[in-house]
Amino acid sequence: MNNDQQSSLYPDHLATLERRWQLALDHSRFEAAVILAGSASGYFLDDQSAPFRPNPHFAQWFPQQDCQHCALLIEPGVRPRLLFLQPEDYWHQPATLPVWADQFEVEIFATQDALHSQIEAQVRRLPGSAIIGPDAAGSNFGGEANPQGLLDYLHYHRAWKTQYELAAMRAANRTAALGHRAAADCFRAGGSEFDIHLAYLNAARQTPDELPYASIVALNEHAGVLHYQHYERSRPASTHSFLIDAGATSSGYAADVTRTYASDAQGAFSSLVEALELAQLALISSIRPGQNYLSLHQDMHLRIGQILADQNLITCSAQAAMATGITRTFLPHGLGHLIGLQTHDVGGLQSDELGSVTPPPDEYPALRFTRDIDEDMVFTVEPGIYFIPQLLQALQTSPAAADVNWKLVAQLEPCGGIRIEDNVRVSAGEPENLTRDAFAATADMLLS
Repeated sequence: MNNDQQSSLYPDHLATLERRWQLALDHSRFEAAVILAGSASGYFLDDQSAPFRPNPHFAQWFPQQDCQHCALLIEPGVRPRLLFLQPEDYWHQPATLPVWADQFEVEIFATQDALHSQIEAQVRRLPGSAIIGPDAAGSNFGGEANPQGLLDYLHYHRAWKTQYELAAMRAANRTAALGHRAAADCFRAGGSEFDIHLAYLNAARQTPDELPYASIVALNEHAGVLHYQHYERSRPASTHSFLIDAGATSSGYAADVTRTYASDAQGAFSSLVEALELAQLALISSIRPGQNYLSLHQDMHLRIGQILADQNLITCSAQAAMATGITRTFLPHGLGHLIGLQTHDVGGLQSDELGSVTPPPDEYPALRFTRDIDEDMVFTVEPGIYFIPQLLQALQTSPAAADVNWKLVAQLEPCGGIRIEDNVRVSAGEPENLTRDAFAATADMLLS
């Protein structure tokens, strides 16, 4: 837990979880639940493991990553029990029980076998228990492993964030903002993708394993690869653009932030970046409870069409560009997604707590969020304009090709593309932009 404010909000957060889980268990007709933290998965034919990430259902209760093999016993009307593994070990540093664990009934175990025996005893006492976790199906504890009805209920309600969760996400965005500022400075100083990546980590003070996802650090045409995954060690001979999609975590909660920069502040690409940012901010300002996220996505496509027309990339209207699919060539991904314990948080396509799903429409298959939005939901708003050769080639063979200024497209293609991404909390009035607030809060901060 990262600060005093989060600590003060933690008891109310746990109280909310207790109520939510009691309703979920009643709804799914379970007596109790065992939430397994999980363990790191080993690499094939190797004695090394992938970085450990706890089961998000466990992490929502217990905001500490050092919790392998631990478990929570959730029984309505009973104080949650934390089964904490603290082995005597000189190969690895044993997990330390945090001070805020006094919110639980804590039992400490020196071996996994002893901890598992306690879980087995719990399930024998309450045979109508659900076992939640990545290795629940092979646990032999009894009970039902990862029942879909229970998970559907929990995933649907996870979209609403508690005040504790909001505080954690604000902190994550501040950490990300520090990293982004350092990355931009490194880009301007002539750094390579690898140099920029290291500058981000140093400023954010987080290891790659602590980040919520692998950072995208893309110069020039690499910005047109939506999930670009490399870090070139050398700077290109000519640099046109820089896109960085990099986040941070706080108490297990994620920030997901993207910024794009032009090398030539007076050029056509810089003008396009500025226009997209203004459109993104205008869209965010319009967000209110009761809207459907698909409508925001469609609104952004219309705004993209207007930008393309204003910047002389197309000769048709914004409405025509949207109708003919031109905007989908320049923006092939969804506008955004729920965010929280996971970068792409669960429940974005659910229409109710029963697990009903509203799939994205055929014309927008990559959209991850189709729900109506409500107060205290947090999601990303991340429009883009890209020059992706594969998609441009397909557009060139379509009837809409005549409406495109291909000469200007060719000039901009080496820039790769633009994405601008903020994390937004819905409120009754003007939405809270966690990311923009974080950049403002870190404007004068210097790392010591």
